[in-house]
Formats: sequence, structure tokens, C-alpha cells
Amino acid sequence: MSNTLISLAKSDVEDILIKALDGKGKGDESLGYDECIRLMRSKDANLIGKVANILKERLYDKTVSFINNLILNYTNVCITYCKFCAFYRPPGHPEGYTVSIDECIRRVGLARELFNIRQVLMQGGHNPDLGIEYYESIFKAIKTRFPDLAIHALSPSELDMIARVERSSTREVLSRLKDAGLDSIPGGGAEILDDEVKRVISPLKISSDGWLRIMEEAHRLGIRASATMMYGHVESIEQRARSLMRIIELQRRTNGFIAFIPWNFEPNNTELKRAGVVKYSSGGMELLKMISISRIMLNGLIDHIQSSWLTNGIGMAQLALHYGADDFGGTLHGEEVVSATGARATTLTQERIVKAIKQVGMKAAERDNMYNIIRYFD
Repeated sequence: MSNTLISLAKSDVEDILIKALDGKGKGDESLGYDECIRLMRSKDANLIGKVANILKERLYDKTVSFINNLILNYTNVCITYCKFCAFYRPPGHPEGYTVSIDECIRRVGLARELFNIRQVLMQGGHNPDLGIEYYESIFKAIKTRFPDLAIHALSPSELDMIARVERSSTREVLSRLKDAGLDSIPGGGAEILDDEVKRVISPLKISSDGWLRIMEEAHRLGIRASATMMYGHVESIEQRARSLMRIIELQRRTNGFIAFIPWNFEPNNTELKRAGVVKYSSGGMELLKMISISRIMLNGLIDHIQSSWLTNGIGMAQLALHYGADDFGGTLHGEEVVSATGARATTLTQERIVKAIKQVGMKAAERDNMYNIIRYFD
């Protein structure tokens, strides 16, 4: 700590880091847009990381959590045609699929038996042929067979699609799905919460205001959520900072986000790469910086920051645990969205996560979807 304070005097963001260490969070002295911009422009990534790690260890010491998880990508049929996505197929495409209700339940039951999963993360394309009864049937069947299994499902953009199919409000859709067993929702569809960016990378997808509105509706109904940021494509530093600030503003109103997950865009097999708009991913150092800035900016607001191993690999995720991340994310079985880019294998077992956490001198703990610790691994 003392060495860090000595180093701060040489930093161009000294005042921000001292403010963060002093515990400024929700009040009038909390960090804002200008400070966020300065952190993102700073070259002191390692020092920012040290401060972020101090903040993380004040909350969790050396404990790093993870969840036993099944990814259920129920359909790849999609009509939003996002230019950053290698997963989707348009309606009628020979490679398009929709998993039947019975097959969804079979996969969940098998994962429960083999891996003792605690959560089902269900995400897919924006499929205009799927009404709300499809999702209700799956959720009710899961809860009937496995009442303690958490359902973490359907991003705001998917919920918007369901509401359009049903010609209903998203609030009504959320209410019905909660009654069917929905526990929490993932943050997909946010990307960068700036419509100038969205007009380039996902012009047919839900707007920034729409994403925030649906998240607020979920929070008001008692449905907790994670928030995400996909960075490293066409956005500017200013747009990246505004996106984070919009999440902060909503969290101040609702306190509905339980985790934040920044992850970098992977361009392989996407339209953005084919068009020459984005040639390379932003790299590991940018991930560490974004993890650190997230911890500092969200201190006192959103307690959990995930290490984003999926797009950057286990080694970078291990480093992220020293830059402010407290959660490794989940074991992955069956994930197809990121794997469609060909970036890396996307299966990760509990044993591999525990080993990765221990290798960097930290204590592994299994959690549930609300980040309550279930057990520690000695």
C-alpha cells in the first residue's frame, strides 16, 4: 500500500486514484465522466491496476468466485444481423437451428448430473418464430425438476424481440417470465450504449435507451442483472466512457446490477473484419486496463467484476485477478457464440478454474447466481 502511494505522486491520474482509495463512491464526490476519460487515456495501466486490486481486496481479500454453469444457446436464427457476430444465421439458412423444448430440458438435466451446475445461462438469436410460451415452458420444466437451479436468461435485446413477437410490453414479458422461473438476466445487447456506435455495428438491434429501459423494468420487478460492455471495435474513448456512465446512472437509481463484465470484441469471422473495419482484437493489456477502470469507477456501486476469460484466455483472466476482478465467471459447457469466431476452445471445467485461481495465489470459491458463496476449495 505504501509503495503504491509513493508511486501515485508521479501519476497523471494521482488525484483520481487517491479519491478512489479514500472510498468515494455513491456520494457527491463520486467519480464521474471526466475522471473516467482521464483513466482511459492514462498510460499508467499498472498503477491503475494496483489501486483497483487494493479496492478488490478490501472487499474479498484473496477470494475469487466462480459458478458451475451451463450455456444454453437455444437458437442461432436471428434477424438483427449484427456485424460483430459470427454466431447468427438468417431465417431459412441451412445452418440455422432452434433447440426443442425437450432437448433443452435434456441438456440441462445431463449437465446437472455430470457437473452439478448451479445456473443455466440461456441466450440465443432474435428469432421471430419463438413466442413467449417457448421460454415459459422451458423455465417451468427446469424449475419443476430442479427448483434450486438458477435461470439466468434472455438479454434485453432478446426480451425486446419476444415482446415484438407477442405484441406486448417488455414489462409484461418480464413479469410472465419471472412467474415461470426467471431469476436474473444477462447484460447482452449493451455492447456500447451509444447509438452512433450501434448504427455501425448493430443497426437493427435495440437502442441504448431501450436496453436501459428494459433493465430498469427488470430491476423494478425484483429481477437482478449483470451489465456488460463489449469494447474494442469502432467506439471512441468518449463513447466507451459514456456507456459506463449510463450504467452507473441506472445503478444509482435501482441498485439492480450485481456484476459488470467488460470484454473485448473478437473480430474473427465477423462482417466487421471482412469489411476491414476492425482487423485485430484490442489485446490483453486493454482488458486489464478496462477491468481496473471498471473496479475504480464502480467502487461502492457494483461489487463484482468478472475476469472475462472467454475472449482473452485463462492466462489473461489470471492476470485480471490482480487488476480488480474478483470473479472468474462460470464453467462453460456448450457455448457457441464466442466459439463461432474460432478464437479459442470454450469449454472450461470446475477443476481447471480452481487450478487457475490457486496458481496465482488466491482462494477459489464456488458461488450461486447471486454471488453467495457455496463452498471454498482448500
